[in-house]
Amino acid sequence: MTSVETPQPGPAPAPAPVGQRLLRGLIRPAAAVAGGLLLYVSFPPQPLWFLALPGLALFGWSLYGRRLRVGFGLGLLGGLAFFLPLLEWTSVEVGSFPWIALAVAEALFLGCVGLGIAAVSRLPVWPLWAAGVWIAGEAARARFPFGGFSWGKVAFGQPDGFFLPLAAVGGTPLLGFAVVLCAFGLAEAARQAARRVAAGRGSGDARRGAVTAAAVTVLAPVAGAFAALPLVSTAPEAGSATVAAIQGNVPRMGLDFNAQRSAVLDNHVKETLKLAAEVKAGKRPKPDLVLWPENSSDIDPLHDEGARLAIDTAVKAIGVPTEIGTVVQQPGPDGKLYNTLINWSPTTGPGATYEKRHIQPFGEYIPMRSLAEKFSKDVALVRKDFTPGTKVGVFDMAGTKVGFATCYEAAFDNDVRDPVVAGAEMLAVPSNNATFDRSRMTYQQLAMDEVRAVEHSRSVVVPTTSGVSAIIEPDGSITRKSGMFTPAILEGKVPLRTSLTPATRLGTLPEWLLVAVGGAGVAWTVVRTVRSRRGGSTAARA
Repeated sequence: MTSVETPQPGPAPAPAPVGQRLLRGLIRPAAAVAGGLLLYVSFPPQPLWFLALPGLALFGWSLYGRRLRVGFGLGLLGGLAFFLPLLEWTSVEVGSFPWIALAVAEALFLGCVGLGIAAVSRLPVWPLWAAGVWIAGEAARARFPFGGFSWGKVAFGQPDGFFLPLAAVGGTPLLGFAVVLCAFGLAEAARQAARRVAAGRGSGDARRGAVTAAAVTVLAPVAGAFAALPLVSTAPEAGSATVAAIQGNVPRMGLDFNAQRSAVLDNHVKETLKLAAEVKAGKRPKPDLVLWPENSSDIDPLHDEGARLAIDTAVKAIGVPTEIGTVVQQPGPDGKLYNTLINWSPTTGPGATYEKRHIQPFGEYIPMRSLAEKFSKDVALVRKDFTPGTKVGVFDMAGTKVGFATCYEAAFDNDVRDPVVAGAEMLAVPSNNATFDRSRMTYQQLAMDEVRAVEHSRSVVVPTTSGVSAIIEPDGSITRKSGMFTPAILEGKVPLRTSLTPATRLGTLPEWLLVAVGGAGVAWTVVRTVRSRRGGSTAARA
């Protein structure tokens, strides 16, 4: 009988040097951080929207095939790299702790997104499911806690981007989804290219299928952006209106600008009187309506005779309806406080009002005040909490229906959509950014207004107390823009439009459908994992 020798296993491969193992371990965390930083740099005021693609691609690549807890950690790292510099403007007046706390809270959402992307990254066409997970994270951030915080949505970094027309199809969720899908598709295409270089990895058919899927996830959003171009138009549908935006400026920057209430009001009265004088002298065309910023009169003109007389004098001088941003408190020591816009007539005085509906936590009201006071003395500057309004703001100003979203509201989809659905032919976003000095905050918020113009196909006029004020066409282009901390009068003829874009008609439906895509990917992953474990248990018993 011939004996058969059992082959002996060869020597185990020598472990890689410690330095090499450490370097390998740092590659993915470094990619996540670099991705977050590139995504930040893609946001205004830099016109570098395209950097979102390599940034998100690096982020997606870092998460591919990772375990869930590793995915959370990598997502958190990328989130900190993104949100810490993006939200640095919050530290201008309130210090470092609130800034860092807010950035960490937002980064935790991105940590959960990283966990979800890691979970779906083993699925076929993983960029599709992963992009849905990203939008689910943005949807959650826009709602929780304290009414949400939408700053940093991918769509708000794309006012100059190629994908912008998609905002008219499915709003900011579809625009953001397209950018993320394309970026993750690029990451997968690069991964497949690396696999093709390496020999003996899977069948040729499998590789070809994966490469095709990667190409589709890149090309589909690009084709969609091309297809959406006809929805972007500046053609007037209800005539046009000549609009003047007044930027009165503030005596000095900072949270205490409210202590200069009389000076701020006087500045806006002065600029309006200047406009009236130039119109009378034939130097400017007479506007159809005038827009003042949020907080242009923090002296309540409905209960203060001096403020009322000053505003009335300016409005009568220009002779057209003027929107006034003010603060109104109901009578009595417990009277509710509202951030209010007033439609002021040159003949009948104050008329319709709009009370800001989405008020800013820790700025216009203090959640958990007693706890917040332990961390920041600036909480005391908000002596009385504002009350949110309940009605949508649309003013009839000399026959033009003007819809309003006040400052912070521009960051929230429904707050801008509601006045358009209610019949607004143009939009105005009266704002006050004096608190935040010359930071990037103003430019980030202006980018939101540009995206909103395309999303709803409406002109958007942005009057601010201290800049940057702007007049934006329905295609998102800025035709007039002021400097910061300087008085300015912006005047221009804007097209009035009445048609509704698909995004306006559909409302939150595209967002929920995209969230469902992410949820379906996670559910598929769970099912595959359960089946795999059951199969393994059966094999072990056999």
